Amino acid sequence: MITLALYNLKGGVGKTAAAVNLAYLSAKDGYKTLVWDLDPQGSSSFYLGCAAKVKNESKKLLNSELALTAAIQPTAFENLDIIPADLSARYADVLLNDIKQSKKIIAQLLSGLKKTYDIIILDCPPGISLLHDAIFFGADFVLMPNIPTTLSIRSYETVVDYFQENGFDASKLKCFFSMVDHRKNLHHEVINQFYKDKIFLKNYIPYLSEVEKMGIQEAPLETYAASSFAAQCYRDLWKEVKKNCVS
Repeated sequence: MITLALYNLKGGVGKTAAAVNLAYLSAKDGYKTLVWDLDPQGSSSFYLGCAAKVKNESKKLLNSELALTAAIQPTAFENLDIIPADLSARYADVLLNDIKQSKKIIAQLLSGLKKTYDIIILDCPPGISLLHDAIFFGADFVLMPNIPTTLSIRSYETVVDYFQENGFDASKLKCFFSMVDHRKNLHHEVINQFYKDKIFLKNYIPYLSEVEKMGIQEAPLETYAASSFAAQCYRDLWKEVKKNCVS
């Protein structure tokens, strides 16, 4: 079982779109795949047409009132399940503050799913907190989408420093560019610099309306715009992720 966390310090960088589309492509490739939506916004849950069935479900999962397996729901897509989020996920840090060795909680909760799933994708809220420490510890890889702008790159550098200062394995970080707008010279300049330094994955996700329509379609891009350039970019990114993290 491989656990991939989609994460960024900033919000609004295409994290959830990547989580859902990569999860769909994983399932399409025959991997038994689970998305665990850890973001109280519940966007992955919305895109995949599911909602928590138990009141305060996210909170109950983290404090072990509810077994992880009890919260898993099938989606409309073969091989793809989800643990939906609700607003109680916002209490994660309060709960973890009272748990001994809270850094290990995500790994411990997921350990019981090793025989059930090939790939687990965590859709993480933005920020850096106790929950994120548990995610960084428990995930095999942290996939970090970055818009090629100054502030987004600063957030990337902040996360790298945080990993190094807190004893997390920085080799877990696999970054890629997201929401790339080819009309902007700054985007080209930033991308070329980081590609030159061989820091980011080669494949990127463009800023195109087809991706934004996921909210209207409530589905992965591949299901309604498979022939689009954006869908091809996600397929290419998945192939690179699979080569670097799964194979």
